[in-house]
Amino acid sequence: MNQASTPNDNFFGHPIGLRTLFLTEMWERMSYYGMRALLVLYMTGAMTGFNPGLGWSQLEAQAIYGIYVGMVYFIVIPGGWLADNILGHQKAVLIGAIIIMLGHFTLAIPIDQTFFLGLIFVVIGTGLLKGNISTIVGKLYSDEDGRRENGYYVFYMAINIGSTLGFLICSYLGEKIGWHWGFGAAGVGMTFGVIQFIKTRHLLGSAGAEPNSMDEAKRSRLVLWSKVSLGITALVIIAGLVGLYTINARAFAEGFYYFLSFVAGTYFLYLYFFAGLTSEEKKSVILLGLLFIGAAAFWSGFDQSASSLSIFARDYTDLSISGYIIPIGWLQFANPIFVVIFAPVFAGMWTQLARKNLNPSLPIKFAFGLLLMALSFVVMLYAVELALVSSPVNMRWLILTYLIQTWGELALSPVGLAAFSRHSPKKYVGQMFGLWFTASAIGGVLAGLLGGDALVEGLDSISPVFGFMVQYYVIIAIALIVISFLIGKTRESKEGQR
Repeated sequence: MNQASTPNDNFFGHPIGLRTLFLTEMWERMSYYGMRALLVLYMTGAMTGFNPGLGWSQLEAQAIYGIYVGMVYFIVIPGGWLADNILGHQKAVLIGAIIIMLGHFTLAIPIDQTFFLGLIFVVIGTGLLKGNISTIVGKLYSDEDGRRENGYYVFYMAINIGSTLGFLICSYLGEKIGWHWGFGAAGVGMTFGVIQFIKTRHLLGSAGAEPNSMDEAKRSRLVLWSKVSLGITALVIIAGLVGLYTINARAFAEGFYYFLSFVAGTYFLYLYFFAGLTSEEKKSVILLGLLFIGAAAFWSGFDQSASSLSIFARDYTDLSISGYIIPIGWLQFANPIFVVIFAPVFAGMWTQLARKNLNPSLPIKFAFGLLLMALSFVVMLYAVELALVSSPVNMRWLILTYLIQTWGELALSPVGLAAFSRHSPKKYVGQMFGLWFTASAIGGVLAGLLGGDALVEGLDSISPVFGFMVQYYVIIAIALIVISFLIGKTRESKEGQR
């Protein structure tokens, strides 16, 4: 049952339970983005000298980065399924937070052999937490509550406050003192999140407390199937960690991209044809499918921040401020700072447009976000041309890129979260959020593949890849605008017939 706030029991005008979710998400994103900012730098860092890294090639490191980001968001689907059917969303969030904490502390152990084990823990924990905590946010509101979309903007602020802390703290410790100090700081941040959630969980009430109702015999079969699946997965992981098999990272990333695309497409088709949905719910599935495509394309560019853009910052950008060389990761907290500044602006803008009956459709908002992403890489193309003439270039080009990408993010991401919360079929909310994050997974894998292609030959190979990215963002944006126009015309025609 959805929760409702009272005038004396609220968090910035929203249900009090949003405070619990806000702080949990803040610390989880601190740990995630803080560690992610170090990941490619650590993998490609020299094996000797101060703060030695793993010394891997760009192609290998970028592929592993893409696989990691893709896995983080793909595992959200089984995480949503477990929450919907067995655990309940609250319990899934708590278990996920604890596993994430263990993962970061594993990465903090200064032994190379623990690297992949730590990443696996973070992936599994994030799969349980990420989609389910977003689901609980939606459950705090009734279906008629008009505050839902703005509630997701408030929630989105937590993501960016947390990522700012992660970039600031983890990047400094990791780059200036030692990589494993940065990983450990991420673990400490997640510990704060776990403690906070346990102490304030009661504020959530019944929102997401229980799984879907079903026959106990059926639930017992699902539990047994889950245990068997987890056991098999554990054996596969252990076999890989002890060296019984090896994986070509680049080939795996390419295969993973096609697998994710197939899974997402198949699931949308299943929902439409075989899930027993009403005609209105089927229309919603079509809408969410269109938004899914736009989101996947967007995140392939956005996740370049810790991929190709991070390497561009390291190798071709002047990072000195008054003689002090700032950590590379500090450039990345331009994004969350911009989000904190501009999120109220975008939320207010959509509200004002809605009052004037001028609020753009969801596909139009997504197209706007994609066009802004295209513009950001036009800026980077110019920065690359400058670097070819005289390197290093001023950091303002990266900051401008992050600013434009932030505007695109605010036009797309909170809106997408609210759309998947409002328009998802009721029985499949957790799994639909899993699909939303699968778009992030596809985008993350593409980011790693495109980043590897862009950096394989240094500056000479960057421009063709970035130019291609500009083109496909523009094409998808135009397609969404056309589709939105056609949908609008169809509705007008039907209303005229009536």
